[in-house]
Amino acid sequence: MAVKLAAGRADLHTHSTASDGTGSPADNVRLALESGLAAVALTDHDTTAGLEEALAEGERLGIRVVPGVELSTMQDGLEIHVLGYFLDWRDGRWQERLASQRDARMRRNAMIIERLNALGMPVTMEEVERAAAGRSPGTSIGRPHIAAVMVEKGYVASRAEAFDRFLGSAGAAYVRVPRPTPLEAVNWIHEAGGAAVIAHPGLYGRDELVEALLREGADGVEAYHSDHGPDDEARYAAMAERHGVIATGGSDYHGSRGGEVFHGPLGGRTVDAAVADLLEAASRKYR
Repeated sequence: MAVKLAAGRADLHTHSTASDGTGSPADNVRLALESGLAAVALTDHDTTAGLEEALAEGERLGIRVVPGVELSTMQDGLEIHVLGYFLDWRDGRWQERLASQRDARMRRNAMIIERLNALGMPVTMEEVERAAAGRSPGTSIGRPHIAAVMVEKGYVASRAEAFDRFLGSAGAAYVRVPRPTPLEAVNWIHEAGGAAVIAHPGLYGRDELVEALLREGADGVEAYHSDHGPDDEARYAAMAERHGVIATGGSDYHGSRGGEVFHGPLGGRTVDAAVADLLEAASRKYR
């Protein structure tokens, strides 16, 4: 059956207070409408806790909400993120897997805090939890909340500095914990009836790994992203065409803290809304 393609623009990568964003799921939907978008995806880290709220707001406002998620994985010591779209987020096995992901994230948080304390920057888990206040059960606490505490206590001037110097992959307090491989995450998403996309590949510096994942079953690659330059976007769009997969895109919006927007503003990177239809059609192969 032919896919009926939607008109307009879509931001297929945003985060809310269900993980490490600053706006509620409904806020993201309202921002998408204000930005003139036809569709927006909610892709919180290792949780789908915000989807019901976002979908309800989308129905109320008449804007399409694409249900999604972003999984953290590890390959050869490198953290790779995999986006999932249109999966059955209510599936019991899927929710167990997400819970295991959040448990790993909390273990990493504790290890990062221990390293920061050893570096002479006292931070407590209670302070981090306060920075993530207002979140409901099943939501995700992560490094941006630690960064917010570091800014508040004057250890760094901005969240970007916190990641550059301490919390990012080359930072003094960065730690790794066991994670599924990217291919395992792709398979998890397929088993939950969703389409799997390799997120922001330009951040990894491992195009051969990204291409291998596309050959092994990923349904798409995020060509358009706030941290990609024009050359990156052209290279990954060509990669998607070469492998016969979907070229997706989004802002990776996390909201604003102290006037600092992390990654990019909602609607700052978009694709044709027809891409959402292509992802939904791809997901049907796994149901």
